[in-house]
Amino acid sequence: MPIEIKLLHAGDEALLQSVAPDLFDDPIDGRATAEFLADPRHHITVAIDDGVVVGFVSAVHYVHPDKSRPELWINEVAVASSHRRRGIARDLMDVTLEHARELGCSETWVLTDRGNEAAMRLYVGSGGEAADEDAVMFTFRR
Repeated sequence: MPIEIKLLHAGDEALLQSVAPDLFDDPIDGRATAEFLADPRHHITVAIDDGVVVGFVSAVHYVHPDKSRPELWINEVAVASSHRRRGIARDLMDVTLEHARELGCSETWVLTDRGNEAAMRLYVGSGGEAADEDAVMFTFRR
């Protein structure tokens, strides 16, 4: 059976009950899943192999006072170690980028480390252009 790439919506929570063990950072939280999928600005595209989620792209589209069109920020891209190097991440990106176009987003952006060679190949292969600046991310924990 081929791997299915699916953009999830409210009502698809059950699909995230079976995920590859090394896919997400933490266990799936049912309440957070329902809240995420109920929010029309949150998006998650998943790769499903025989009923198990083996990859995903999560993103948020947002509006801003100085932007006439929304933008899509890709938060995370992951593929289970058992399913890497099969083109799944590229398929996930293609569906996510098409969804951004359907939403009318003027651009989509994602951050990665320049040393993350797999991510750099994926994003360039998906049509992305690397920015010249050396960005630094700050995390504020409360």
